[in-house]
Amino acid sequence: MKKQNTKMLVEGALMLALAIVLSLITPFRKLLPFGGSITLVSMLPICIFSIKYGIGKGLGVSFLFAAFQFAEGAAKDGLFGWGLTAGMLTACILFDYLIAYTVLGLAGIARKKGLAGWIIGIVFALMLRFLSHFISGAFVFASTGKIWDDLDFVANNKYIYSLVYNAAYMVPEIILTVIAAVILFKVPQMRRLIADPNETAQ
Repeated sequence: MKKQNTKMLVEGALMLALAIVLSLITPFRKLLPFGGSITLVSMLPICIFSIKYGIGKGLGVSFLFAAFQFAEGAAKDGLFGWGLTAGMLTACILFDYLIAYTVLGLAGIARKKGLAGWIIGIVFALMLRFLSHFISGAFVFASTGKIWDDLDFVANNKYIYSLVYNAAYMVPEIILTVIAAVILFKVPQMRRLIADPNETAQ
């Protein structure tokens, strides 16, 4: 049991480190018309850890990932210099960072159902992240702005603006993450590595 716990902690640290490194790689940033960034499947390592060890442990690692994202956002994006009120700042920290990334730990919700379970869990977790960002954009920042020419109803509607803004990077991220997960599942050696340790021990 102690050996298994040590193995889990090591794997959790490795997956967290891998997720952090991948989150810094944004090869498609210039393709997005109005902001956001698509990473190199940075959420996949956290999802994989949750699929292997369950949502309880997955949420622990994903919270650490969320804390890193918050720290990086505060340092790189100057979060505390945006002039937000205390309430808006708190809501931004929650919905754009802590909640948005911690929900990735829920990817293991259907982990016993094979490939379908992997896909369901990953899409579920990443859609929750999308929802969290949408809430922040629509209700915290209430942002509006020009997206496409001659579509004023989009530019002036905070709900549609937040939906389009966040979907522009989250939908491709979801698709890329699912594709990468399917590829991993199809490789027998990788599937064995990610298998539930309780099942492999039997």
